[in-house]
Amino acid sequence: MNLQPLLRAEITLAPPQELGETPLGRRRIVPITGGSFRGEKLAGRVLPGGADWQFIRSDGVAELDARYTLETTDRALIYVRNFGYRHGPAEVMRKLADGQPVDPSLYYMRTTPRFETGAERYKWLNGIICVATGARRAAAVELEVFEVR
Repeated sequence: MNLQPLLRAEITLAPPQELGETPLGRRRIVPITGGSFRGEKLAGRVLPGGADWQFIRSDGVAELDARYTLETTDRALIYVRNFGYRHGPAEVMRKLADGQPVDPSLYYMRTTPRFETGAERYKWLNGIICVATGARRAAAVELEVFEVR
């Protein structure tokens, strides 16, 4: 097994909608406003309208559940559902929450994006497993996505 780079993405975000404490934890909805992605086999933009439906558990781990649409440069649409975790030392996570720049090596952010499309030229995405590393910025998320081979 090895990891093959698939794409890098920058996903721009609106301020989070804070729903407060729920039975699952502190619920937040983070609207996705756009962005871009580029890889060897595909490139394009992130369409506005998706969101990350996340919550912060009592142990401080953020469960990420992002859903959004990619549009390739040749106009194919690809649905993405990306689940993962983000956590780290309390002080580092506080800085992230305040929108301060933080070196991504100081916290853990890993996800498992899944792709779905009806576009013939990208149907190979429907049958691959991917993992990603992430970095949270003040108004964006950066992802580096790898295909597991």
